[in-house]
Amino acid sequence: MRTTSRERLFPRQLTTWLTVLIIVLLGLGIFFRFVNLEQKVYWHDEAYTGLRMSGYTKNEFVQQVFNGQVIGVESVRKYQYPNPEKGVIDTINSLAVEDAQHPPLYYLLVRLWVQIFGNSIAVTRTLSAIISLLAFPCIYWLCLELFESPITGWMGIALLAVSPFHVLYAQEARQFSLWTVTILLASATLLRAIRLGSKRLWVMYAITVALGLYTFLFSALVTLAHGIYVFVIQGFRFTKLVKAYLVAATAGFLAFVPWILVLINNLSQVEQTTSSAQKRQSISALVTGWTSNNSYLFGDFWRYEPFFPDLNIPVLRWGRYLVPLLLILVVFSFYFIYRRTANQVWLFIFTLSGVPALAVILNDVLLGGKLSLRSRYIIPCYVGIQLAVAYLLANQIISNKVLQRRFWKLVLVAVLSTGVLSCAVSSQAETWWNKGSHANPQIARIINSSMKPLFLSSNYSLNIGDIMSLSHLLKPNVQMQLVTEPNLPKIPDGFSDVFLYNPSKKFKLDLEKTLILDNVYKNGRLWRLKNKN
Repeated sequence: MRTTSRERLFPRQLTTWLTVLIIVLLGLGIFFRFVNLEQKVYWHDEAYTGLRMSGYTKNEFVQQVFNGQVIGVESVRKYQYPNPEKGVIDTINSLAVEDAQHPPLYYLLVRLWVQIFGNSIAVTRTLSAIISLLAFPCIYWLCLELFESPITGWMGIALLAVSPFHVLYAQEARQFSLWTVTILLASATLLRAIRLGSKRLWVMYAITVALGLYTFLFSALVTLAHGIYVFVIQGFRFTKLVKAYLVAATAGFLAFVPWILVLINNLSQVEQTTSSAQKRQSISALVTGWTSNNSYLFGDFWRYEPFFPDLNIPVLRWGRYLVPLLLILVVFSFYFIYRRTANQVWLFIFTLSGVPALAVILNDVLLGGKLSLRSRYIIPCYVGIQLAVAYLLANQIISNKVLQRRFWKLVLVAVLSTGVLSCAVSSQAETWWNKGSHANPQIARIINSSMKPLFLSSNYSLNIGDIMSLSHLLKPNVQMQLVTEPNLPKIPDGFSDVFLYNPSKKFKLDLEKTLILDNVYKNGRLWRLKNKN
C-alpha cells in the first residue's frame, strides 16, 4: 500500500501527544529566536560585524575617532552601519586586510539586509534568526537521508528548536546560524548524492561546499569529514563514488580560491587576530570546558547567577547537576547508534562529530590554545550529537517494551523541558555565557545616570570593540573623548563627571600625576576622574 505524503510527514508512530508536543516546541523555538532581540548586549564581536558591514577598517575607525576630539556617541555608531561613503567592495576589503579568517558571505548578506530594513540591533540580528529557521527543514531532510526515519527527523527538529545553544546563536549578528544551515545542507546533499548518484546532486554538493567555506573557514573540516566517510564506506578504493566526491569537493574549493589567496597574503594579520586563542590550557581545564559546553546544547539555565545576581532560585542552581547526566546521555546515544544502525549510518555521525572536534582538540593539546573551548567552533560536532540523541529518543519512545518506553518518555520530557526553561531564563537576560562585554550594561547605567558625562578611553587591549558596543547603550547626551596611547587627552571643562574606561597601566599612572582616579566599577574597569586641587 502506497504511503501518502501526509503519512510521510506524520508517520503512524508519531502519536497525537508527540505531534502536539513537537508543534508546541517548534512554536516555542521560533518565539525564543525572535523575542527580545535587542535586549542582550550588542557585544564586542557583533560590533565588529557592524564595522565590517559598514566597509570601514579598524585602522580607519581609529584614525578618524581616536583623535582626542570630543564627539557624541552617534559618531561611533555610524561606523557600524552601511552608509553612502562605503560600498560592497569596501566591506570585502575591510575583511580581507584585517579579518581574513572571516570569509565575506554573511557580512555581505547582513549589509544588504540592513540597507533594506534599516539600522538597528534588532534588524541586524533578525537576519541570523531568520536564517536559523532554515535549519529545521535541513535537519529533517538529513535525518530522512541518514536514518530513513521521519520520526527521527521530527525529533531532530524538536531538539534543535529549544536548544539553548542554537537559540543563542540565532540571536547574534554573527555567521554561526548560517554555518549551521550550511553544515546540515551539505551533509544531506552528500548523502542524497551518494544514494542516487545524480550529477546534478554532486553539483549541488559542490555549491554547498563553497557556501560553507565562504561562511566559515572551519567548513573545510566538515568537507574533510565527508571525504573520510566516503573513502571508508568505499573500502578505501578509488571508486566512481570517490571520484565524484573528489571532483565536487575540488570544485567547491576552487570556487574558494580567491579568498584562499587573500588568506595567504594576510597570514601575519590572521595570526595576530587569533592570538587570544593561543594561551595554553591544562588538560583538566579543557576537559571541564568540553563537558560544560556539551551540556549547553541541551540546557544552561543554571548559568543564571552571574547575570541575575538578585535572583535567588535554588532550583535553578541545582540544574548544574544535570551536566554529568547530559554527558551520559550523549555517550549512550553514540553507543546506541553504533550498536543499532548500519555502518554507513553510525560512521557518518562519528566522522561529522569527530573530525572537526579532534582537529581543534589536538591543536589545543599539542600546540596550546583554547579553540576547542569556544563552542561555536565545533558546531559540526554538536550537529552530530543532536542527530545521535534524536535517533536514540525517537526509537526508544516507540519501543515495544512498556517500561522502557515510559522511561525514555520521561527522559525526553526532561531534556526538552531543560531546553525550554533555559531559553526562557536567558531570554530575559542582558547578557549570557556566549557573549563578552558582560560589564557594558552596568557601565552604561553608571555613565547614563550623570547629568553631563564625558567618557574617556583609549585604543588599549580590546577597548575598540567594547567602545563600539557601549555606544549602543549610552544616552545621546554622553560625550566621548578617545585617544591612541600613549597620547594623553586634554580634558575640557564643563562636564559634570569624567569617566575613564579600561586604561593601560602606564596610561593610568600618567593620568594619576595630575588627577585623582576613583574606581566606581571594578569589574567594568571604570574610574571617575577628579582634580587634585
